[in-house]
Amino acid sequence: MHDDRTLVEGRLKRVLDERIRPAVYPASVPLDVAVWNAPGEPVPVAEGLAAQPGPTEVGARWGAPWGTSWFRVSGTVPAEWAGKTVEAILDLGFDENMPGFQCEGLVYRPDGTPVKGLNPRNQWVRVAAPAEGGEEVRLHIEAASNPVILDYHPFLPTQLGDKETAGSEPQYRLERMDLAVFDETVWQLVVDLEVLGELMQELPVDSGRRHEILRAVDRALDAVDLQDVNGSAGAARAELQGVLAAPAHDSAHRVSAVGHAHIDSAWLWPLRETVRKVARTTSNMTALLDDEPDFVFAMSQAQQWAWIKEHRPEVWAKVKKAVADGRFVPTGGMWVESDTNMPGSEAMARQFVHGKRFFLEEFGVENDEAWLPDTFGFAAGLPQIIKAAGAKWLLTQKISWSQTNKFPHHTFQWEGIDGTRIFTHFPPVDTYNCSMKGSEIAHAAKNFKDKGVARHSLAPTGWGDGGGGTTREMIAKAGRMRDLEGSATVTWETPAAFFEKAEAEYPNAPVWVGELYLELHRATLTSQAGTKQGNRRSEHLLREAELWAATAAVHAGFPYPYEELDRIWKTVLLHQFHDILPGSSIAWVHREARATYAALAADLDAIITAAQRALAGEGTGTLVFNSAPHTREGVPAGGAAAPAAVGEAAIAARADGGYLLDNGLLRVEIDARGLVVSAYDIGAGRETVAPGAAANLPQLHADFPNMWDAWDVDEFYRHSVTDLTDAEEVVAGEPGEGASVRVVRRFGASRLTQVLTLAPGERRLDIDTEVDWHETEKFLKLAFPLDVHAERYASETQFGHFHRPTHTNTSWEAAKFEACNHRFLHIEEPGWGVALVNDSTYGHDVTRAVRDTDSGTTTTVRVSLLRAPRFPDPETDQGVHRFRHALAPGAGIVDAVREGYRINLPERRVTGAGDAVAPLVSVGDDAVVVTAVKLADDGSGDVVIRFHEARGGRARTTLTLGFDAGSVAVTDLLERPIDGAAAPERDGGVLTVSLRPFELVTLRVARGV
Repeated sequence: MHDDRTLVEGRLKRVLDERIRPAVYPASVPLDVAVWNAPGEPVPVAEGLAAQPGPTEVGARWGAPWGTSWFRVSGTVPAEWAGKTVEAILDLGFDENMPGFQCEGLVYRPDGTPVKGLNPRNQWVRVAAPAEGGEEVRLHIEAASNPVILDYHPFLPTQLGDKETAGSEPQYRLERMDLAVFDETVWQLVVDLEVLGELMQELPVDSGRRHEILRAVDRALDAVDLQDVNGSAGAARAELQGVLAAPAHDSAHRVSAVGHAHIDSAWLWPLRETVRKVARTTSNMTALLDDEPDFVFAMSQAQQWAWIKEHRPEVWAKVKKAVADGRFVPTGGMWVESDTNMPGSEAMARQFVHGKRFFLEEFGVENDEAWLPDTFGFAAGLPQIIKAAGAKWLLTQKISWSQTNKFPHHTFQWEGIDGTRIFTHFPPVDTYNCSMKGSEIAHAAKNFKDKGVARHSLAPTGWGDGGGGTTREMIAKAGRMRDLEGSATVTWETPAAFFEKAEAEYPNAPVWVGELYLELHRATLTSQAGTKQGNRRSEHLLREAELWAATAAVHAGFPYPYEELDRIWKTVLLHQFHDILPGSSIAWVHREARATYAALAADLDAIITAAQRALAGEGTGTLVFNSAPHTREGVPAGGAAAPAAVGEAAIAARADGGYLLDNGLLRVEIDARGLVVSAYDIGAGRETVAPGAAANLPQLHADFPNMWDAWDVDEFYRHSVTDLTDAEEVVAGEPGEGASVRVVRRFGASRLTQVLTLAPGERRLDIDTEVDWHETEKFLKLAFPLDVHAERYASETQFGHFHRPTHTNTSWEAAKFEACNHRFLHIEEPGWGVALVNDSTYGHDVTRAVRDTDSGTTTTVRVSLLRAPRFPDPETDQGVHRFRHALAPGAGIVDAVREGYRINLPERRVTGAGDAVAPLVSVGDDAVVVTAVKLADDGSGDVVIRFHEARGGRARTTLTLGFDAGSVAVTDLLERPIDGAAAPERDGGVLTVSLRPFELVTLRVARGV
């Protein structure tokens, strides 16, 4: 017996690597190989199987970037292998990295039956167990030559991220195509030694258990005949049975293993490739379920299930059977694992509506858990949405990536802006790709923050990101750790089974209030501006389309476009996936996204136009349609009326250059540099711009983060800044509705053009910005120094707003140097505030400064416009972009809400009979905001109205219905009546509702006959 543990561990590694693992396949014969290369995009399976391949061989290069090659392998099992287990070893040229980031394959039988996927950790296909000898073998492989984008130098710019620039150079070389004998005993010995070796390294150096394992491993290695591993493997295993049989202590941590494959719906591959990734992974998992009776696999993202159903019916049949058996589990209840910071209120709700409905309709399964392991932080409005969808639990892992502050809990109650609490779990294993290494399970037990009051945690087990899923090796390891001394116990369970146990044992879990901010990946709020603008525009067009189609259906018999709206919503929801909307995917993904958004905009405009035409009738009059939730210029919210007369706004030249704009409410001074040096609220007698400062100031930073170019902006970017004060042109704008000034600036290789407009009758300065952007590794912001002393500010989130501090008292506040808002930011002193609203930006920062003229502080709000990272898209955001912002001095929080909607939902003018269109619903309090008016999804014709309290206080108000109404029910997001929920008070067509701060309510109103 060696006393030196290092010596034994070194011996174990060498013997495993050089002798035991190679002996798993002690005999092999080559297969014959032929190949057919698909000429373009992937072809249907039947076409690939029917194609006539040409000869090729191991060692041959294959696979242009993003190509598809159909390999046919054939051979005969040698007669002398009778009675043995035989597998095909099919190595397409894999390296040792994770699956999903390189070539992949899906194996089919000649009749088109899918067998399993191929990846670096899953190269085998079972042929016979036992073999009779002489069997003819023929398999087809649909092989994808996806290029390696994330390599050992992962942040170097590459043109491989788009098929249009990737070239045609073969990416891979066939490594092995064999039939081989599989020695089950040797394979089991490998797993025994790996589990014990990994456990041994995690145990205390002086523990008795560690030394017991050390001695047993040493004896097992002594029993291995290095010249006859296969003949001696059984004897070696016998030396290990004693230490493997020792049971875990009663106090051991309990790990619920959930088979998993977190598949990014797009990232370093396009959407079309994800369809195939899902097919490969699910084929593997259904095969594994057949072989492993204890195994349970969970898959989220209803979109991915829908892809299987649509594109791979032969795989779908296997999946449906496994679901019926209760072992292939739909989880999460969302259309995709979306970003949760940037999607708007209705979009976030519809993620759950469409996700849960798919699982209910296809399988009769309703999820109680939201499953978002990899999403980049969580907005404070999410708990209420989860609850309103009929769920009660949340799982994520990503917060463990935070760079500055360690989150204090792994199991807790998360409280959102309205007070809703959701039981939440962060797996302490700190990965959503657990591979059942002893080090991972030991880390979960040691890392668990809630020891002493809770003892259960979850481990999502399987290769993810690019797919792959759980392997037979992981299952074998978990089996040995089911009840093993020195280790946490591991049991395969569904997510629901885990949450039931965890919640039952921890009824008084601690509470975390507010957003779950990820202290990393902050730049995803800005990267790929075109994708973000497409999302924002689509969300608001969908609001308009539903509103006017429903109004026209009720008032004019317009055919409500159920199927078209369903298709468009699902497409928008797909593009909110947490690597698409955040801007962290390859160029191909964002190129397609921009084209998709343009097509959706055309489709939605067509629906809106048709519905408004039906409402306007024939004639030469003009109607103004207002789809915002607040009345404006005499036009009711959700209705239409004749245009109202507007006042005037004056413009005059300043003596020292620049212009003075005045509409009787605001007086704005723009200096010779094109900067706003004064925005004076005439009624309040209050200046907006900080003393000696200038607002609407473009600022340019160097931007080269330490890692993750498209994802990250590091705080040191602030160390240098260039104020873009030089103006090529500052001139009065063209006459129109309002007084305006046009400003043109050039910097680097780029051009920035702004039009600043003061409209008549509005306490708001509109700022339209066009940037022809050709910078690299730069960050462009627009700064507004405000003469406001405030310790906190409000930023809009789903169904309300969230307050963040303006100071950096602690490391938690300091870490939020870039944060998310939706349509508005609001900052105020008691009695007077300022709103900054936008039509398409999300990232921002807020800082404090000492006033130059006297004591006190001012506050600077900066909106983030553009970045220029080079990975994974080397041409990120190059080209022309347009943004709209507005500065609203004197705005209260409800004014901020109103102005945010106004800038995102411009009025539409339609020629027709000129008769006013009555809204389907009118609200008596501007603090109560209607987010959706639509017809019920089930085709009944019922009207669905969703609204929330937006001020952050209590509200009691009326909802006046503009149609003959029958019954009224309070429902969940899926438009199902909530048991025990009382209907609003009612007096004919007037409903009276009382709301808690930020409370979300959905009403379903039957139409009278």
